[in-house]
Amino acid sequence: MGVHRISSDAARYYALREKVLGSAVSLLGKASLNLENLSKEEFEKLGDLAAKLLPHSPGYAGKLIPIIARLLWKLAGVKEKEFAFVELSELETEIEKLKEDLKI
Repeated sequence: MGVHRISSDAARYYALREKVLGSAVSLLGKASLNLENLSKEEFEKLGDLAAKLLPHSPGYAGKLIPIIARLLWKLAGVKEKEFAFVELSELETEIEKLKEDLKI
């Protein structure tokens, strides 16, 4: 058993991406178990979060992100929005704030 060191920029980006995506998926999962307790504004915020994950989501997860965002926006009663690029560090901050706001 050795120690895993993150020594390159690519490795640091990958580690941050995995951490942020894991936190976001966890939050979306918890929200999915509490749908009856969420407001339309909260659905919209979760849809916005899902949309912001798209540029950072590889493979099949990336294909599901727009579907999740559209479903959440539909529950919120808003039209589909733009899927914009947001830096991972900003997403990390937004996820933590959303966790506090939703209290789930």
